Amino acid sequence: MALRTAGSVLVVFLWSVTVVLGQNGWSVTYTKKSICAFKGLTVELSCSYTYPSGRVTTTFWFTKKDAKGNPVSLSDDPDYKGRVKYLRDETNGHTLTITSLREKDSTTYKFRFITDQTGGKYTGDPGVTLSVTALQVKVTPTWWATSKTLTCSTTCTLTGKPTYIWYKNGQHLDESTSPQYKDPVSSNYVDSYSCGVKGHEDLHSPAVCVQGQDCIRVTYTKRRICVLKGSTVDISCTYVGYYSTTSTFWFRSDKSTPEDLTRDPGYTGRVKYTGTYRGPFTLRITDLREEDSAEYRFTFKTYNFEWGHSFPGTTLSVTGNTTLYDTTVNHIELQEKINEPSC
Repeated sequence: MALRTAGSVLVVFLWSVTVVLGQNGWSVTYTKKSICAFKGLTVELSCSYTYPSGRVTTTFWFTKKDAKGNPVSLSDDPDYKGRVKYLRDETNGHTLTITSLREKDSTTYKFRFITDQTGGKYTGDPGVTLSVTALQVKVTPTWWATSKTLTCSTTCTLTGKPTYIWYKNGQHLDESTSPQYKDPVSSNYVDSYSCGVKGHEDLHSPAVCVQGQDCIRVTYTKRRICVLKGSTVDISCTYVGYYSTTSTFWFRSDKSTPEDLTRDPGYTGRVKYTGTYRGPFTLRITDLREEDSAEYRFTFKTYNFEWGHSFPGTTLSVTGNTTLYDTTVNHIELQEKINEPSC
């Protein structure tokens, strides 16, 4: 398992053997043969290459070919627009970074380089297979039928020994190296369960009902939001409570106890709640400050129930940095530069 600190690349669980293919001095060595990564995160694919003579003029990664059979660089592929970065080092190494991973990014990636010599083109086969996965809770009946078994599953195998985290009605329930929850659960129609992996708690599975299709749960519209300092942001969720609520509010997860943001002096005059039962219920924060960067969670109370405080919410990043982009209209008229947040 490889993991970097916050703000850098997050690569999840990897399994591999080094692959070296080549002929007559041409070769590509892939660091990993297969990679399993979580949806929404960032992954790195790397390789090194050799060639007999000349100078390398072009290097790129690809998954597709055009109508003429020529490989299409990921940087020119609309499906990867703004999500890929190439990094070449001085020792013939090359790294592909893909951000905001999507399940449809699951495919084989190949590296190609071109030299200034006649016929100096080479593609490294078979490439690197990337599998993008999301967590899901599977509910199966036990043999005695009065209880059910919960399994935290993925579409590709997580190697190492990941620690699974279980939540019941938004509250931390248990941790285990087994993907199955340790005890069968009763078929209480109001209870919902979710799972996560330690170190990536914000990537938990959707909450599932043990009995039927409806149960108590909170679902966030977005898990991460990046905005500019001084702007306004809407953070929203939907929730199901079944009983009349006595209170509904948003809070910062870094507080020792949940505190309604409308009563927090640091947000005076800058916070507004909108929405109704089953939502979306929205937190609006205006005149954003960099210190507003935090994880925001929603909770509600009834006379006999309170949604737990452990369930991950929406992470907000407020920045004063921008990335400038040039765009054109019909490739003739140059538009103004657009400032976009860089988080």
